Amino acid sequence: MKTLLDMPVTPQLINVLKKYGHEGVHAYQIGKDQAPDIELLNLARRENRVIITADLDFPRLLALSSASGPGIILFRGGNYSDDEMCDLLERVLESVPVDDLEKSICVVDHSRVRVTHLPINE
Repeated sequence: MKTLLDMPVTPQLINVLKKYGHEGVHAYQIGKDQAPDIELLNLARRENRVIITADLDFPRLLALSSASGPGIILFRGGNYSDDEMCDLLERVLESVPVDDLEKSICVVDHSRVRVTHLPINE
C-alpha cells in the first residue's frame, strides 16, 4: 500500500509503514506542506495513495463528492505523541485489511478503530 502523510501527522509513521511492507511519503518531503487539502486529495487519488491525517476536512470532501477514494486513515480524539500515533497506526495495520484501507475512511482513536466504506451515500 502506498500512503501520503498529511502535515498533522508525524513523519515517524513512515517507519511503521515500512515495518508492515508499505510505502509512505510525508507532504513536506514532496513540497506539499502548504498545499490545500483538495490538492493533496487529488494527488493521492492520482498516485493511488491512502491519506493518513488528523484533518477532518478530508472525510468531508470525500463525503460531499461521493467519491470512492482515496482511502483515509484519520486520527481522532485529541493530540497524540509521536509514539502514540505510531502505536495506533500499528493497530490499524494489524486489524484492517489493506483492501479495506484503500477503499474506506478508517477512523482510529485510543479506544477503537471504525471503518466506513466508500463512497458514502446519503
